[in-house]
Amino acid sequence: MASSISHRKTRDEYKKEKELDEARKAGNAPAELDEEGKEINPHIPEYILKAPWYLNASKPSLKHQRGVTKKEMDKGWYLRGATTGEAATKYRKGACENCGAMTHKTKDCCERPRKLGAKFTNEDIRPDEVIQKLELDYDSKRDPYNGYDPSSYKEVMDIYEKADTERKKKKLQELIKQHGGTKNGVAADGLTTKDDDNEKLSKELMDNEEKEGSYDSETIAPIQKLDQKSRTTIRNLRIREDTAKYLYNLDVNSAFYEPKSRSMRENPLPNANPNDIKFAGDNFARTSGETKEFRDLQRFAWEAQEKGQDVDISSAPSQAALLHADFLRKKEQLKQQTRNQLLSKYGGEEHLLKQEEIDKIPQSEIYTEYSSSGKLIKGEEKVVKSKYEEDVFLNNHKSIWGSFWENGQWGFACCRQLIKNAYCTGEKGKLLREKQLQQQQQQQQQQQQQQQNNENQDDENTTTTTTTSLLEQHLNKSNEENDKYNKKEEKKKEKKEKKEKEEKLKKALKDQDELNKKSVEKDERKIKYNSLSADDYNVSEEQMEAYNLKRKRSDDPMANFKDDSDD
Repeated sequence: MASSISHRKTRDEYKKEKELDEARKAGNAPAELDEEGKEINPHIPEYILKAPWYLNASKPSLKHQRGVTKKEMDKGWYLRGATTGEAATKYRKGACENCGAMTHKTKDCCERPRKLGAKFTNEDIRPDEVIQKLELDYDSKRDPYNGYDPSSYKEVMDIYEKADTERKKKKLQELIKQHGGTKNGVAADGLTTKDDDNEKLSKELMDNEEKEGSYDSETIAPIQKLDQKSRTTIRNLRIREDTAKYLYNLDVNSAFYEPKSRSMRENPLPNANPNDIKFAGDNFARTSGETKEFRDLQRFAWEAQEKGQDVDISSAPSQAALLHADFLRKKEQLKQQTRNQLLSKYGGEEHLLKQEEIDKIPQSEIYTEYSSSGKLIKGEEKVVKSKYEEDVFLNNHKSIWGSFWENGQWGFACCRQLIKNAYCTGEKGKLLREKQLQQQQQQQQQQQQQQQNNENQDDENTTTTTTTSLLEQHLNKSNEENDKYNKKEEKKKEKKEKKEKEEKLKKALKDQDELNKKSVEKDERKIKYNSLSADDYNVSEEQMEAYNLKRKRSDDPMANFKDDSDD
């Protein structure tokens, strides 16, 4: 067998090695030993025996073919609540300031924060905890039951055993009552009974329990099928003619279908009409029918048991149902009584809606569900025919706005009001409206008659009156001439004022040009104390206008432009 030697072999060495391998295979030479002193089978091929180059193997060995030895890991768990010994009597430097233990700091302390810590009181110093460093493997770290104490489950078992014994006692008492009314070996007539009767009753009770707990194919739900030969149960079978649940809606984002239990809890067609859907989800079956009544009955039984009443829906369902019905009847009576008391005290019964008015309110069987923001979650969106609200009765009206038309104005047909924000006045409003119309017609007729009379009088005046006198005509002409003269004088004054303003503006512009040519900027710090006491410090309108026209603006692109023609 060729050994894995790194240096190059000569022809003689290679020949000797071949002869040694053949002798080992024939059994004439002893087998080769590895690093651990174990014999190597000479019939192992060279590609298995040869170690990879990166292992730097100097001797033949099969170590590279063996599995890697795993490091031994801890299989235990942390000791909960374990301490190293007794607690210290005095506070130690570096310990927790809250409880006084040395194994953790104050911010990591799990005890309730004390008003004054152990650092200041030296009282109730807790012992040091046992700190473990366990090296757990992959499975131990992720095992949810690692460190679980099975003995702690005994408390749960004890509770169920107590409940079971109580149930058996209750059943036994019922059977004793059925078979003569005996209790603790004493009959109802005072005679003692034999122990054999009690044993028979207990056997009968055990037989009933076995029958109830038996797994019989006749008592199984119709959704299950029990195969007697193979002892297997096939659940949730469906008839082959029925449509599969996942075929109602082929959308990928529709209701989730679980193939293992063959269940689809949500509605596959949430926006369709519920009356037209053959399958509305498994949750619909759980919440439809009498399930709500049963849920209310179960809640009533639990609340009654909390208050100390003996109501059990599983052992005595009829009794629980009767008690629940009685409770609902009394609750309704009490509600009606309080309502009547409030109405008799404060009144207002005439403003309450009657059943006839409630029936008039339009209702729909289409289920719709909205979010808090008003967005539709389930059901069909209501088709809006118009952007305006329809059938909305405002301010106690019985008809909508626009049901009445008169003289180019809309109104309400119930009271014939033409103002939209007005309240309904009913039949009285109609009568008032008719009276107003009659009064308006009468007023119009009177106005027409007055106009006719006035026209007739004007005609008479024109025929009877003569031409005005010569004196009146002369006065009128003189007044007209005076008005014309006044207007001419006003125009002359305006022109004169305008010319004066233009001259003043020209003078102010010249003064401003002289100041700009001198280009002397007056510094406010060099102004004399009494410089503003002169009479000419006030600025006129023309000077201000000239300054605004001639001042340089930094944002003006033509500020530095000079026209040679002006020079």
